[in-house]
Amino acid sequence: MDLGIAGRNAVVCASSRGLGRACAEALAEAGCRVVVNGLDADRLKETAREIADAYGAEVIPVAGDVSLADVQDAMIAAAGAVDILVNNNAGPPFSDFRDLDREAMLKGCVQNMVTPIELIQKVIDGMAERGFGRIVNITSLSVYMPITGLDLSSGARAGLTAFLAGVARPVAHRNVTINSILPGKFDTDRIRANLEHGAKKAGITVEERRQQQIDEIPAKRFGTAEEFGQACAFLCSAHAGYITGQNLRLDGGLFPAAF
Repeated sequence: MDLGIAGRNAVVCASSRGLGRACAEALAEAGCRVVVNGLDADRLKETAREIADAYGAEVIPVAGDVSLADVQDAMIAAAGAVDILVNNNAGPPFSDFRDLDREAMLKGCVQNMVTPIELIQKVIDGMAERGFGRIVNITSLSVYMPITGLDLSSGARAGLTAFLAGVARPVAHRNVTINSILPGKFDTDRIRANLEHGAKKAGITVEERRQQQIDEIPAKRFGTAEEFGQACAFLCSAHAGYITGQNLRLDGGLFPAAF
């Protein structure tokens, strides 16, 4: 399917690997000019080169912590007129909520709630003026189904979801959409770290823990980064203009709900 976004300018945060990279790849494949971002400058340059070589797209690396204003501004400047924004950032590590001090809680909220809002503030009016904008936020299934030990991540991402539910409606008539994708269990570095944590806590092997997790999923597998990226690209497409304020669960049926 032609997504109708060839030539559009996209910014994808935290995209040197994992789900963020998959989104950048899918947008590059669709013909977008893509700004990628990550903390490790060398890895990011390699990612940009690999995506550009694979899809013949212009891919611009901007290294740095996306929560910092100068990094945000550099990404936006590199993109020019931002047509597509994919918000993504690593979540806080596993922790008992009793061990979270104020500094840790504020950092978690800044990284997973405040930062995407700041980026949206910087691009949304330009999108509305030009009559096209697609904003996709990568949050987590934990917004609906909290995971013990990831309470800070769940809370910050739920806050972002509620905040943007109101923001999405007033710009819909300008062909600007805001949606979120809620990943369940995907085969990424993040879940591998979670498996190690869970295995150690339960006193079992990582492979045993992995199989326990897979057995809980109706699809009987972890999701792939590639299928996640394609779902993101569709929400960024010209065909998705009537979808806004929505939370798309990509979880292999893990969350047991009819609505």
